[in-house]
Amino acid sequence: MFGPLTVKPIKSKGDKTGSWRVRLKPKYLHKNCIGCKMCILICPEGCIMGEEKNTLLPDYNYCKGCGLCAIICPKKDILMIDEESEGESK
Repeated sequence: MFGPLTVKPIKSKGDKTGSWRVRLKPKYLHKNCIGCKMCILICPEGCIMGEEKNTLLPDYNYCKGCGLCAIICPKKDILMIDEESEGESK
């Protein structure tokens, strides 16, 4: 009926969104992930990859930093952190 819900970033390979991402980016904690893949379904750029829980990660070359993945995560296992602070969480 409908096409795929997600797209692969390869389709917009020349249009990397990382250069105009907001100052935040998602940090996947991989502590409470249940592998529901809701983050994959909601990502407008289709840049979250991984087959199983604890392997899901965004491709920061295409991530806009919209935060939808962090909002929809039922276990709150994704935090939005400041672009400059790699290890710190906000």
